[in-house]
Amino acid sequence: MELYLLPVANYNQMKKKYLIVLVLLLISGAVAFKAYRHFSKNNHNIANAIIGNPVPSMVSKYAVKPNAIRNMFGINCYEWNFLNDPNNNNDASHIYQPKMAVIKSFTGVRHYMDWSKIEATEGSYTFNPTNNGGWNFDAIYQGCKNAGIEVLVCLKTCPGWLVKDFPPNERDAENVPAPYGMSHSDPASYIAQARAGFQFAARYGYNTKVNPALVKVSTRQRWNGDQVNELKIGMGLIKYIECDNERDKWWKGKKAQQNGSEYAANLSAFYDGNKGKLGKGAGVKNADPGMQVVMTGLATANVKFVADMVEWCKQNRGYKPDGSIDLCFDVINYHFAPNDHKSHVNDQATRGLAPELSEAGAVADGFVSLANSLKQHPPVWITETCYDINPGSPQRVMAIDGKSAVEVQGDWLLRAALLYNRHGIKRAFYYQLFDDNTSAIQYSTSGLADEKTLERRPAADYALQVTKLMGNYEYKATISQDPLVDVYQLGSKKMYVLLIPDEKGRTGNYTLDLGTAKNIIIHPLKIGDSAMESIKEPTTNGKFNMPVTETPIFVEAE
Repeated sequence: MELYLLPVANYNQMKKKYLIVLVLLLISGAVAFKAYRHFSKNNHNIANAIIGNPVPSMVSKYAVKPNAIRNMFGINCYEWNFLNDPNNNNDASHIYQPKMAVIKSFTGVRHYMDWSKIEATEGSYTFNPTNNGGWNFDAIYQGCKNAGIEVLVCLKTCPGWLVKDFPPNERDAENVPAPYGMSHSDPASYIAQARAGFQFAARYGYNTKVNPALVKVSTRQRWNGDQVNELKIGMGLIKYIECDNERDKWWKGKKAQQNGSEYAANLSAFYDGNKGKLGKGAGVKNADPGMQVVMTGLATANVKFVADMVEWCKQNRGYKPDGSIDLCFDVINYHFAPNDHKSHVNDQATRGLAPELSEAGAVADGFVSLANSLKQHPPVWITETCYDINPGSPQRVMAIDGKSAVEVQGDWLLRAALLYNRHGIKRAFYYQLFDDNTSAIQYSTSGLADEKTLERRPAADYALQVTKLMGNYEYKATISQDPLVDVYQLGSKKMYVLLIPDEKGRTGNYTLDLGTAKNIIIHPLKIGDSAMESIKEPTTNGKFNMPVTETPIFVEAE
């Protein structure tokens, strides 16, 4: 899918331009446009996106800054994925190393952390052990740092004490994080969450000079002999924190859904206590100015939601001395699962779609374009992308040409990582480490490892193998689109990544020109192993006719 950007002042103007373009396309025999999901009803300086559908978007329409491929192999996890020992379910005090060995296949972790874990009782904070569940967050974050794994903590959901005043039929942990009856447009409504963000950042951030009088930790024992929480400041373990998960959750109604402006008010409180107006001890930046605040991962992947956030910041936070808008976020974030929903009248998916054949690239371009329009050029992340292996799931992968579903899941997830890097996304996180269950409900069987055997599935094998081979190599260019050939580089060394962007077992060939190289090293992926194979082959005057399949293959000159 191609992405076209048209500056529009209002809905009527957009509709007029849309109709003109549509008529021109019909005359030329092209496939008709359809407008992006939401038209702008306000005047915005930021362009709104319109997605056309002549061909999938294989490469970015915009200049892409180099980004190491290792940044594309994050994984979503829960605290029990680290700490739960199947032989001793009552001990959550230390990391269970067999599970950690699987997590080390990835370079990043997005930790789904329920707010209630650290603040089960209002104003009473616990981290090791948490009063809710007895989890040792210190051990998780220290273990990840020791392993070189970057952690994004997603502080999500509402504690019971925050939703207790809602009517019984509206009490939901996924409600908007404000007390019942409070305005969703007022940053002050979110002061409780802003205080939790401050406490978390004070403990796990890098600022060792936080005023101890502002830092709180409960020393109450749950029972005689229970470990007591200790007050700690500036442990230097966490650089990134996300303010809630999928705050655009339309499927739960207004009690749980925010629009872009409402979420910006929420985020302004969480970011810096709404520029300090909420008092001391509120806001992540007031505890650690260097901690990066990541906006919620959007379920709808709607660029306009972020544009509305920017507009709110412009109107309510103003501008910095350098002329940039005083944003209340450091990283733009969205979720996307490639599937065939566009092929159906009811917009309901029936199966997953190979990433290059979906609108994944065009959606990424929309977010990157918006980011590039801002003076700060905030990085764009995708923190959930997935495929199911259950054959009944509407997000399923297919068995293709003798490959099992789990093998195709590995191919498509690796290809998704390559696609997102090609389109300027700076970090990607797969959903998720283990399956939720074995049902056909979407996203239930998206796991990249088996929780019972602790064996990696091919997708995890591939993440580990690519990181070992070329983790610090940066994307430089795409020199062919079918076969798709990406060039990665580290210093003077180059690595070529070749694949067929299809989903029917198609094969092809591509002649690599490696200059004066007499030999090449071919690195095929190897299921069940921690490293790729290395096969040496001679060139013909520096050229090599390389067979290519739908599984990526890696080639370098000797």
